[in-house]
Amino acid sequence: MKKFVIASASIAAVAALTLAGCAPRDGGDTEAAAGFAADATIGVALPDKTSENWVLAGDLFTTGLEEAGFKPDVQYAPASNTVAEQQNQITSMVTNGAKVIIIGAKDGAQLSAQVEAAHDAGAVVIAYDRLILNTEAVDYYLAFDNFKVGQLQGQALLDGLAAAYPDKTTYNIELFSGSPDDNNAGVFFDGAMDVLQPKIDDGTLVVVSGQTEVSQTATQGWLAANAQSRMDTLLAANYQGTDLDGVLSPNDTLARAILESVRSAGKPLPVVTGQDSEVESVKSIVAGEQYMTIYKDTRALVAAAIDMVKELQAGAEPTGINDTESYDNGVKIVPAYLLAPVVVTKENAAEAYKDNESLFPLTQ
Repeated sequence: MKKFVIASASIAAVAALTLAGCAPRDGGDTEAAAGFAADATIGVALPDKTSENWVLAGDLFTTGLEEAGFKPDVQYAPASNTVAEQQNQITSMVTNGAKVIIIGAKDGAQLSAQVEAAHDAGAVVIAYDRLILNTEAVDYYLAFDNFKVGQLQGQALLDGLAAAYPDKTTYNIELFSGSPDDNNAGVFFDGAMDVLQPKIDDGTLVVVSGQTEVSQTATQGWLAANAQSRMDTLLAANYQGTDLDGVLSPNDTLARAILESVRSAGKPLPVVTGQDSEVESVKSIVAGEQYMTIYKDTRALVAAAIDMVKELQAGAEPTGINDTESYDNGVKIVPAYLLAPVVVTKENAAEAYKDNESLFPLTQ
């Protein structure tokens, strides 16, 4: 298995498995799950609502936890606020006696004090979608395989370029990555570069701007306006009389902003990647504009989280853990339950979304 190490926003793997439960922790050691009341409070701390999937996740957690008999405490950190608001929300959940706290981190590097307080109070901490760094007090990580997401995006960019420009042997591209305060941004980028870097090295891909480091390609806050502004600058500085063939975009929101920048500049639309299966991007893919997205079914991820809560409530260890090597948060290997992402292009959109009533009609 490929191994990754946390450095800045990157991940690495080392082997070990630590299973944790609900009893109070002592000195960072974990104990077997002890179970808790069937109507216990379950905290869910999510980042801002800049993505459709975070909004959907909050609704699904509220409904699903209630249906399972728990008391959900679902909160979002406002987009306009700093990570301090999420820190306060987690502290409030601990004070209110939450037995499990599921955290989609606004900044995974700044929550160690709060999750350690949760452990001291006897709660189980599940890092949801984004790994929480530099603390022993994370019991489980639940996510889609985000390094694989990046690899799929990188390969899709190569496939899309070959299909769009069959007469070319070299392609001009630009690279975008996500917000530097989101650990996943580095993981996506590293996965993509695992595929793309050899093609950059052999000259098949040419990054005309020369900006190939994650620090150069970052998009603060995952904000569309920031991606569009950077794309405007790249086009003005590097593509006067030069073709832009493709762009690595880490998600759909940024992909649409990149396409809008190119469209506004009066240039042909390049091959652009994405992620999250946002409604507007699915429409764009079917229309032949955005090339691809990644389908990470939020319904499945939330359902897996609620299943973990049910097992913990019963005093059992979660049965879905399928990666005990890859997620070193800088202090420990966090046992992970990883779901498989799916590449979606115009060709397979109808099949990919056939079980999703909200997206399937868009493919017809």
